[in-house]
Amino acid sequence: MKSILVINAHPSSDSLSGSLAKAYAASAKAAGHTVDLAHLSDLTFDPILHKGYKSIQTLEPDLLQMQKRITAAQHVVFVFPVWWGSVPALFKGFLDRTLLPGYAFKYRTDSPMWDKLLAGRTARIIVTSDGPIWWNRFIFKDSTIHMMKKAVLEFCGFKVSVTRMGSVKTAKPEQIQKFINKIADLGTSGA
Repeated sequence: MKSILVINAHPSSDSLSGSLAKAYAASAKAAGHTVDLAHLSDLTFDPILHKGYKSIQTLEPDLLQMQKRITAAQHVVFVFPVWWGSVPALFKGFLDRTLLPGYAFKYRTDSPMWDKLLAGRTARIIVTSDGPIWWNRFIFKDSTIHMMKKAVLEFCGFKVSVTRMGSVKTAKPEQIQKFINKIADLGTSGA
């Protein structure tokens, strides 16, 4: 059994991402995993990294708590929609403010290389989009997935798996239920 943190990175808990996060968390818990569910919409923090990494802003209590929750998890699940070829602004701000140097990674002295401080963990990206999956892959070059998988999570040391759900804007209720069931199955297995 795993210790799993599920993060609904949509700015609303009442969304398809929220439903998918809840389905994953509920089925993982029912299967015996230790589950922690977080909705970014419930956190209080300034999402703007005002001075870049030149001077680190004091972390709000919710972000300090999220760092502890990430550290405690063996597996972290991020659920979010593609907006404008990227992640929602609140989620981007969360990443900027939470995955800090000294916590998530550390640059080596006199070297372009870095240490991956969150190594040993796995992550799953669950991403939804209004457009079809093939459109995001071939027209947009999977920009959102590439950013999250390579430039964020693998950079910090996670081993990453991806689940895509496309054409959600035009999906009928039974198709949405199939999406939810698929994510619940992932939760059961802790994948």
